[in-house]
Amino acid sequence: MGVLDAIVSGVREDLARRQAQRPLRELRDAVAAAEPARAVLPELRAPGLSVIAEVKRRSPSKGALADIPDPASLARAYAAGGASAISVLTEQRRFSGTLADLVAVRAAVATPILRKDFIVTDYQLWEARAAGADLALLIVAALDDDELARLHALALRLGLTPLVEVHTEDETRRALEVGAELIGVNNRNLHTLEVDLAQFERLSGMIPGDRVRVAESGIATVADVERVASAGADVILVGEALVKHGDPGAALATFIEAGSAAQR
Repeated sequence: MGVLDAIVSGVREDLARRQAQRPLRELRDAVAAAEPARAVLPELRAPGLSVIAEVKRRSPSKGALADIPDPASLARAYAAGGASAISVLTEQRRFSGTLADLVAVRAAVATPILRKDFIVTDYQLWEARAAGADLALLIVAALDDDELARLHALALRLGLTPLVEVHTEDETRRALEVGAELIGVNNRNLHTLEVDLAQFERLSGMIPGDRVRVAESGIATVADVERVASAGADVILVGEALVKHGDPGAALATFIEAGSAAQR
């Protein structure tokens, strides 16, 4: 079993427990009573580099990254630093995240929030919206064509903006075929966990200019930011480099400035 398959298997086990504790009808009621999701695409399409800043405690490839006892405080630093959206990892086994982190961040900031997880069922999208998410990650490598189309359509129906993640040419074609407007190129191979920034450079040209291109993973330095921005990134998604920095808000602002200059 590959890394991605193992993660998804664990996600399904944990999901079964949550479904037993909170039926879908309760999530539907919560979503019906919730405020509408925040729109994020207009800001991501605006001139300059946008950043989706991530609340991330650990990863399968690096292990523990940072102790984050107060996700809300980190989110406020990101908002002050100019983040266009905040990504909250909610997968527990490999990333030490929970939906409670997302709820805490939602209560702390008005910035749009991405639920970063391995979403493979309708229930998880209802969960995301009920918790206050505005965006949801859909990983093409984890979904067949029918699943991708169904989950993408449901996300839009719930008011969520889908961030459709790809790593190969075939996955990029599938994302375009489903009509994805926000496409993330993951420089990390989810089967091997190897990272190569050239992956964004290779795939960026396949994504039409009317879509929003997001560079994900492996972005650690100003030089990395400038590289992907020069290659067509409208947005970068960054976690490790920010959570390990002593002043994440300042680091974020530096990335925005450098990336925006590289786009010009």
